[in-house]
Amino acid sequence: MAIRINDNNFYLETENTAYQIQVDRYDVLQHIWYGEKTNQNMDYLLDYHDTGFSGCIYDAGNERSYSVDTLPQEYPASGNGDFRIGALSVRHADGSRALDLRYKSSRVLEGKYAIPGLPAVYDENGNAETLEIVMCDKVSGIEVVLQYAVIPDCDVITRCAVIKNNGTKPAELLNAGSLCLDIPNGEWEWIHFHGRHTLERCAERKPLLHGIQTSSSSRGTSSHQQNPSVILCSPECTETSGKCVGAALVYSGGFETNIEVDQLNQTRLIMGIDTNTFCWRLAPGEVFYTPEAILSYSSGGLEKLSHNFHHIIRNNICRGKFKASKRPVLINNWEATYFDFDENSLFNIAEKAAQLGVELFVMDDGWFGNRNSDCSGLGDWSVNTEKLKNGLVGLTSKIKQLGMDFGIWMEPEMVSEDSNLYRTHPDWAIKIPNRDPIRSRYQLVLDMSRKDVVDYLFDAISKILSSADISYIKWDMNRSITNWYSAELSHERQGEAAHRYVLGLYDLLERITSAFPDILIEGCSGGGGRFDAGMLYYCPQIWCSDNTDAYDRTKIQYGTSFFYPVSAVGSHVSVVPNHQTGRITPIESRAVTAMAGSFGYELDLNQIDDKEKHAVRNQIERYKQYQKLIYNGTYYRLSNPFEDNYALWEFVSEDKSEVLVHGMIFRTDSNANRSCIQLRGLDRNKYYNMDGKIYGGAALEDGGILLPQPAGDYYPIELYIREN
Repeated sequence: MAIRINDNNFYLETENTAYQIQVDRYDVLQHIWYGEKTNQNMDYLLDYHDTGFSGCIYDAGNERSYSVDTLPQEYPASGNGDFRIGALSVRHADGSRALDLRYKSSRVLEGKYAIPGLPAVYDENGNAETLEIVMCDKVSGIEVVLQYAVIPDCDVITRCAVIKNNGTKPAELLNAGSLCLDIPNGEWEWIHFHGRHTLERCAERKPLLHGIQTSSSSRGTSSHQQNPSVILCSPECTETSGKCVGAALVYSGGFETNIEVDQLNQTRLIMGIDTNTFCWRLAPGEVFYTPEAILSYSSGGLEKLSHNFHHIIRNNICRGKFKASKRPVLINNWEATYFDFDENSLFNIAEKAAQLGVELFVMDDGWFGNRNSDCSGLGDWSVNTEKLKNGLVGLTSKIKQLGMDFGIWMEPEMVSEDSNLYRTHPDWAIKIPNRDPIRSRYQLVLDMSRKDVVDYLFDAISKILSSADISYIKWDMNRSITNWYSAELSHERQGEAAHRYVLGLYDLLERITSAFPDILIEGCSGGGGRFDAGMLYYCPQIWCSDNTDAYDRTKIQYGTSFFYPVSAVGSHVSVVPNHQTGRITPIESRAVTAMAGSFGYELDLNQIDDKEKHAVRNQIERYKQYQKLIYNGTYYRLSNPFEDNYALWEFVSEDKSEVLVHGMIFRTDSNANRSCIQLRGLDRNKYYNMDGKIYGGAALEDGGILLPQPAGDYYPIELYIREN
């Protein structure tokens, strides 16, 4: 059994880890342990003294050594004597905020819990178990059901909270965390993933300081600036050794990760919805579900932790026919034409692409409404027949005759002020009455919390998808959201708008994916502005970044790889000089970098010379050969591109018979020795063949292999190795 209950002790065990909870003598739910299996109750490590200025609960009497301000807890609430950051904060009808949660009951269920209206890990194999622990505040009637699911073979535990108002008066949730993890002992560092548009998920590792460290987004999306994922690791932790804990929120809206090191050097991690844009009115009898958090522990370094998350996201978050299948090599016309195209120019791009082996043509922004720039047309999802004289059917038919599939770009959540939709329904846009709206990219945001907006979008999108043979959607979202207000919500419920927006988005995506299961949806938000596990539940791949520069992409994809599998990454070869950086890199370097994901091209293949056309044809053939290994193989980071002169990564097949090393040497130095790199994940007892030379697995891991001598900067690396 993965979950056991014994004398008010709860034991949750995966293949390699143990998580322990205890109901203490005052019915406070304490966190005891999260780490390797020990086959012992670890509560002997908790020994607390009388700490000054730490309050004691009333029923502890004169036991001054007992304080919730010092004890490790499972789900601490604010206003009850714990002065550290809390997981739950409630404002009661009388204005008070105290909440005293005590243990009430528990049960173990077969299978994995689900969360109404929210994406969550699922278990098709029946291996998961669920633990429910009920806590309640006797005075207010607020009840919290903590849900834990154990996925044993993945070394993963998931968590969420169900908050019920069993009282007679309304209450306001000011903070509703999905996860609290208290770590009583040890020194820890944290890794978070910061960035900006065109430079997302830069991994930054820093020692924890006393006080509170925060990684968050109040932008209405998980954002380019921070990612809803975090790692705590011991100072000596490396890729291959040391302790580390990772947490990822399955949520696509504003989020908040707070880490506090307290007065006793204990570490507390809280993760959940962004509190700056959240206030939820909970009437008597109503229930609120927090998003899910995925938790994993590794004693074998960051590499093992990443493998755990890759496995659970690829197999238990992503859904549908495309989650494990090969994806088509595509070409997108955006950087080739921007808004300036017609049916003939698109067909010319597609015709050359088909000759070179491309399988999917994607028509980007500008095909609908009065859309000749980014100042108009969003919301009017009807074909612009001045550009496409024969409509979608005509262009699609011509593309299909080339042997290619056809896809389109859409930005359903947005509206232009210069659009028929906005002129008809100005109240559908997010804006505060009597205030000018905040624009970004000249556009406003539709109020996805409204059912009529979601219904309109479902009908409009369905009409488009049913009108022609469309097999792919690039689902974009090109701005952050501010000035939250919904004309549908009463004044006391305006704090719910941001979360209701996300629920509306998920509802629309669920309806679209259910109605059109054979259409592949790629998520996008100006590239990687909404790259999270919540979106991957509906879109098995996400455009990693609008920055297609191969050098920058090695860094962006490095940071992405700590939590997200390669199969989730959209990555393309683009023209040089690169449109984002002006950098010139070899076409082979661009290709090997883009192969670490769903491969494609972002240029007009008619504009390249014959040598590059030959290279493109060869790249596509190689990618098709490698794709199964890239998608399903185990991924290894062989370097840190923020510190090393090269970026290298490795894929190893499940049976360890195939190995692929890709990457780039950034700078060529005169008269330098060849670099040597140690491979990982091989069978040390096997022998491997690379270009006719035989190497032992142990030799490749311990001694390594010499990289080619680079000839010029941004030199591409591709090493394909097979079992001999």
